[in-house]
Amino acid sequence: MAEQVKVTLVKSAAHRLPKQRAIVKALGLSKVSSSVVLPDNAQTRGAVFKIAHLVTVEVVK
Repeated sequence: MAEQVKVTLVKSAAHRLPKQRAIVKALGLSKVSSSVVLPDNAQTRGAVFKIAHLVTVEVVK
């Protein structure tokens, strides 16, 4: 089974750049403390890198 990552929004996307808000929405995150489990691939890692200051990431097996 491929590895997955759990992404949790720890800071609000309000008052951030429109691109950063769009990335948060595209990842499926809405409110602070909301989490999603996503596949661990280049697309996910690139999106998380751009909003790394807003989220925490855990590896899920």
